[in-house]
Amino acid sequence: MSTVESNRTRATSGNEEGLRRKYAKERAKRLRPEGIAQFHHLSEALGKDPFTPIVERKPLTDHVTFTFIGGGLAGLLAGAQVRQSGVQDVRIVDTAGDFGGVWYWNRYPGVMCDTPSLVYMPLLEETGYIPTRKWAYGPEIREHCKRIGQKFGLYDHALFHTKVEEIIWQEDDLRWLVVTNRGDRFTSTFIGIGLGPLSEPKVPGVPGIEDFAGKSFHTSRWDYAYTGGTPEGASMDKLRDKRVAIIGTGATSVQAVPQLARDARQLFVFQRTPSGVDARNNAPIDPEWFRSIATPGWQKRLDDNYVANWEGVYGRPGPDIKVENLLDDNGFCQIAQRIRFAILSVPPEELSPERLRVALEESDDAAMERIRARIDEVVEDSRTAEMLKPWYRQLCKRPCFHDEYLQAFNRPNIHLIDTNGRGVERITPRGVIANGVEYDVDCLIYATGFDYSLNVLGSMSFEVTGRDRLTLRNAWSDGTRTLHGMHVHGFPNLFLVQLAQGGFFALNAPSGWADAARTIASIVGHAVNHHYREVETTREAQNSWVEWLLTAGVQWASEDCTPGYYNQEGRKPDPYLVGYPAGTKKFFAYIEAWRASGEFDGLKFR
Repeated sequence: MSTVESNRTRATSGNEEGLRRKYAKERAKRLRPEGIAQFHHLSEALGKDPFTPIVERKPLTDHVTFTFIGGGLAGLLAGAQVRQSGVQDVRIVDTAGDFGGVWYWNRYPGVMCDTPSLVYMPLLEETGYIPTRKWAYGPEIREHCKRIGQKFGLYDHALFHTKVEEIIWQEDDLRWLVVTNRGDRFTSTFIGIGLGPLSEPKVPGVPGIEDFAGKSFHTSRWDYAYTGGTPEGASMDKLRDKRVAIIGTGATSVQAVPQLARDARQLFVFQRTPSGVDARNNAPIDPEWFRSIATPGWQKRLDDNYVANWEGVYGRPGPDIKVENLLDDNGFCQIAQRIRFAILSVPPEELSPERLRVALEESDDAAMERIRARIDEVVEDSRTAEMLKPWYRQLCKRPCFHDEYLQAFNRPNIHLIDTNGRGVERITPRGVIANGVEYDVDCLIYATGFDYSLNVLGSMSFEVTGRDRLTLRNAWSDGTRTLHGMHVHGFPNLFLVQLAQGGFFALNAPSGWADAARTIASIVGHAVNHHYREVETTREAQNSWVEWLLTAGVQWASEDCTPGYYNQEGRKPDPYLVGYPAGTKKFFAYIEAWRASGEFDGLKFR
C-alpha cells in the first residue's frame, strides 16, 4: 500500500510530444549539481566482510610470472587462460575472502543474474557443469566461480582479503613490484587489472548515516546473523518483528524486496527513480532441449548467438540480417531485436538521422507503454501503481525482469515512499526522513548500488606507477588512452580489462572478459615462449586507436537520460569512454584476427 501521494501525471498514450516533456520533467527533478559526488563509498564499518574470517599469514616477497588484481570472472578467466598457455605461477589478488567478485559480495536474498546462465556462467564445457535454471541465482554462480578456481589451480597462489596499495614498475629488473596492506612486496613479470564496474559499493551522501541506532548494512554486505535466513532462500525469521527500510529501487532492490516483504513485519521502500520491470518467467533448463544442442562447442555457439543479437544496434545492419534468439531470452535479446527491427523499418532511401531517431523513439515508446500498462495490471492500488511507473527510455537505466517485485506491493505490510526524484533527506538515530516525514525503523538497508566505472581508474583504490615514475592517473589526466582498451604506452607488461575503448559494450559481460583473457594469454604466451621480457604498445598505435574512437566510437549512455549510474548521474558523456564503433561482434572478429596473425600489430616485444 502507498503512504505518500504521487504528484505524477500520466502522459497521454500516443501523445509523443507530451511524452517527451514528461521524460524531460522527470529527468530535471532528479538532476543534482554534485552529480556522482552525491554518493559516498562505504565506511570501514559498513564495508567489513561479514562472510569469511580473515586468516593471518606472513607477508610475501616472492616472484610470480603473472598476477591479476581482481578475483571475479575477469580474473578467473584470465588466470585460466594464462595457465593453459603454459604459465603455471599465476596469482590472483582480491579484497574478498574467496573467488567470485560481485558474486562473492552480493548474497542478498533473491540475488540472481539477468543474463541467461548458459552464456553468463563461463567455462561450462570445460568444468562439466550445467546450470539448473535459465537465469541462475547468486549462490549457484558463486559456487561455479569456486569450481573454476579449483579446476585451473588458481587457489595455489591466490591472495584473499588482500588490498593492493601500489604497483610500481621496476625498470632495472623489468618487472612489477606489488605492495599490499598485508605487508606483501612481491614481484610479477606481467600484471592484469580487472576489478569490474560493480566493485565499489556506495551510499547516499546524506547526513546522519553514522547516527542510526539500529542495524544498517549495504546489500553487498548482507548480515544474515541479524536477519536470519540464507542466500539460498531460507526464511529471514529474525525479521518477523522488525520494521525494515530499504533505500533504492534499482536492480538489486527489485530482487530483494519480495523476500523482505515476505519476512519483515513492516517494509518501507524508499524510491528516487522507479525501475522498468518486465516479466522474467524463469524456469529449469529443459534437459531434452539441452541434449539437442550439447554437441562440442555448444557454449561458444550460444555465446556467439547472444552477441550477434546485438548486431545492428550500433549501426544499420544489412537488410538480410536474421539473428535467431537461440536461448529464447525474453530480456536483453528481445530488447535488441526490437531496436534492430526499428532500424530496419526505415527504407534505405529515407534513411536520415532524424528519420532513424523517430523510428527508434516510436519503438521505445511502445515498449515502455507496455511496461507501464503491466504495472496497472499487477499492482492493485492505483496510487502505488502510478508511483512505480518509469518515465524514461528503456536503456536509460538497467532494464529489470522479475515475477514477484510488482506483486509484492499488493501486500499490506509494504509501504512505497516515493520521494518525487529527490531521494531521502537524512538518517536519524530512529530511522529515515523523506518528504519531511520521519519513518522509525529497526533495520536500514542500503540498496544504493555501486560506483559504476567504464575504466579501471574508477574502481582502483591504488596507484599504478609505470616507466619514468608516470602514474596511470596522470597519464590519463586528459582522457583515457589505450590500444584496444587494454594496453597503455609507458606501462609495459600491463593489461587492463575494462569496458572503455574495446568491444565490451556487450549484452553479456563475460563474453568481453573471456575475449580479453584470450588476448592476455596469447600475448603472455608469446612473450614467454620467445623469451621477451617486455611488451608495450607504441605511442603511435595508441594514439591512432584513440583518435579513431573519438571520431566514431559508441557512447554508453546519453546525458539526456534520467540520472543514474549509466550516465554518471546525468553528467555529460566523456568522449574517451566509448566502445568499438561497429559493435561487439565485429570487435571480437577484429581482435581474433589480430591475435591469430601472431604479429600483434601495435605492440613492441623486447
